Amino acid sequence: MSLDALPGLREALETHGLWAKKAFGQHFLLDLNVTRKIARMAQVGEADHVIEVGPGPGGLTRALLETGARVTAIEKDERFRPLLEEVAAASGRLELIFGDALKADEAAIAGGAPAHVVSNLPYNVGTPLLVKWLTGPWTPASLTLMFQREVADRITAGPNEDAYGRLGVLAQATCEAHRVLDAPARAFTPPPKVDSAVVRLEPRADRPSPDRLTALQTVTAAAFGQRRKMLRSSLKSLGGEALAVAAGLDPQARAETVPVAGFLGLADAWLAAGR
Repeated sequence: MSLDALPGLREALETHGLWAKKAFGQHFLLDLNVTRKIARMAQVGEADHVIEVGPGPGGLTRALLETGARVTAIEKDERFRPLLEEVAAASGRLELIFGDALKADEAAIAGGAPAHVVSNLPYNVGTPLLVKWLTGPWTPASLTLMFQREVADRITAGPNEDAYGRLGVLAQATCEAHRVLDAPARAFTPPPKVDSAVVRLEPRADRPSPDRLTALQTVTAAAFGQRRKMLRSSLKSLGGEALAVAAGLDPQARAETVPVAGFLGLADAWLAAGR
């Protein structure tokens, strides 16, 4: 059997008696126009290995396989095993891993070779997974991810924008991040209460070293933990005014006004102080 011979997604869901589980943050993406757009934006093809989290019924999985890429799909919900095994058998290029993606060892999955992450992320784990990929020991070749639009805004926002915060600093310090597609709620089954958006992230050539990245997480957690306070107050436990001055920043500035470069300066100053 080929991919073309597989039953349609809605038919497959009905055949297997599957429905979305709220506890898993599931909203099935069954619109083929949207899934194929995401696959195109991921810029993957026959030479590429893709890791997909939360494939569910496999709508995006099918679109990724149509590009010729090899796909490893990580799914927590065992109910989808029979349906996804049908897709695996039809394609010959789909490996299935059933388990928690937060605990997955992507470096082992990739086998030392580059791998791209492309996913319609479950809403309840999207942000923790992104932080894991941005700050962990394994660096993906690229990330093309569907989030709630509110989260997408946080990833791409700049200083003085309402959505700007710790997630945006971490994302933009490690990657070039762009929102590339908006997806209305009606594209999903069942429709969520919010719209979604796809963000593409490509690792920066000047990605911070592990020590610098750890320091960046520390200073952003403190600064944005009390985002309305001046840096001299929010960073008090890390050095306060002296740390801000060492980084070349105004101690009376607030976190929401500090650019990514400023936070990297704070991370450098904190490291230089021997913290």
